[in-house]
Amino acid sequence: MFSGIIEDFAIVTEIRHDRENIHFTLTCSFASELHIDQSVAHNGVCLTVVAIDGDKYVVTAMKETLDRSNLGLLQVGDKVNVERSMLMNGRLDGHIVQGHVDQTATCTAMDDAGGSTYFTFEYPLNKEMARKGYFTVDKGSVTVNGVSLTVCNPTENSFQVAIIPYTMEHTNFQDIRPGTVVNLEFDILGKYIARLQDFQ
Repeated sequence: MFSGIIEDFAIVTEIRHDRENIHFTLTCSFASELHIDQSVAHNGVCLTVVAIDGDKYVVTAMKETLDRSNLGLLQVGDKVNVERSMLMNGRLDGHIVQGHVDQTATCTAMDDAGGSTYFTFEYPLNKEMARKGYFTVDKGSVTVNGVSLTVCNPTENSFQVAIIPYTMEHTNFQDIRPGTVVNLEFDILGKYIARLQDFQ
């Protein structure tokens, strides 16, 4: 479980394809503190550390993960938002994030917000998935590339988030432009509430 508060961004240093899997080698500030089998969220995707070599570590993404996320689009040199799993004796500064990406969205606009930036994201409209809780609500939570954010101006298949300068500087939002594909994880509470409606 994660909180959506990004610790750092990792840099992709190597990408190796193995049939339908992709092995990513990355480096980041806390790589030396990791251990094998540890869970780390990468752009919001929970992946297991499978190898460590000095300041580099390796994680593997399988086909299901690649189909639902933007990880298959990564290239050597790209920045990836990373967060280690949450300590249960700590504060939940973001919101409950599982690290199970639901789907991707595309940035469609960036607008100045008087020092901050509004990003607009659009995702394919699927009414059946929306019925199951895969949607956003005004002032609700959403995870974009692993970052816990508050929703503004949601529609059936789009929403905005406001990014303050600190978040821009310390996450890969600094590289997002119109056309960039990002990972979405919708709020787990909304999914549970939607599921409960099936039993009413």
